[in-house]
Parts: sequence; C-alpha cells; structure tokens
Amino acid sequence: MSLPRNHSPIAQGTVSPQFYGKDRIIFVTKEDHETPSNAELVADDPNDPYEEHGLILPSGDINWNCPCLGGMASGPCGEQFKSAFSCFHYSTEDVKGSDCVDQFRAMQECMQKYPDLYPQEDEEEEEEEKKPAERLEETASTEATATKEEEGSS
Repeated sequence: MSLPRNHSPIAQGTVSPQFYGKDRIIFVTKEDHETPSNAELVADDPNDPYEEHGLILPSGDINWNCPCLGGMASGPCGEQFKSAFSCFHYSTEDVKGSDCVDQFRAMQECMQKYPDLYPQEDEEEEEEEKKPAERLEETASTEATATKEEEGSS
C-alpha cells in the first residue's frame, strides 16, 4: 500500500480514518504534525486482566492471560484446565489439591482425546528413562554372579 504524498499514518489525526482489514490508518498533513498533541496518557489499571501481572493478579485471582500457562486455558480442554487449576489454586486442604482429583481426571481425559495438541510422553522417552535402571540391574546381577564365583573358587 502506498501513502499519498506529504501524508503519514498516525494513531490520531484530523482526517477520517480508512480501514484495511483489522487496521485503521489515519492520514494527516504536515501541518497537523506541527500542533502539539492533545493525546492523554492513561495510567495503567492494576486490575486490568490483560496487563502482564504474572500468574496471580493483585486481587489473588488467576491471570488466565498469563503466557506462563502456555495457552492451556484456551483450546478444547481449556474449561477442564481452568476448573482443575482453580480448584488447586483455591484448595485449602492439608495436602493442597487433594480435593481436586475429579477435576484433574476430567482434564486428563479431555487431553487424551487431542493427542496432537496435548502430546503424552513418548514411549521412546520412557524407554530411555528405564535403560539406566536396567543397566544398574544388569551390573548388580553381574557383580552378584562374580561374587558367587569368587566364593566358590576360594
């Protein structure tokens, strides 16, 4: 898209905006730029749910927009995730979250319906995790056999 000569797009101006899809472009003249801006800066609202406050908002509520959730609060299992996570967050049990088993089970069942979106641990990873333990068992077995042979030969 090319802009008319001597015009530049800015957020505010004196000319009617033109819309291009989701974008709004306002053209102003050089003279428009010469007058001081009357734009007012708005102080950040500490309760704005779209501000980045981390996982927990100042009010103590969960910030479902936090990037730390990795989008888990949206998608096909978002409601189950929110239910389970909320239950855990607000749990007052001695073992925190022990009263949330049903919610976490529902979330897990939902996620299993969408393996492409919520991948499980690969069987290869599980096998890799087992290999060191198997090696230890083999080593222990070999050492035990060697010890028995030494005892038998003495």
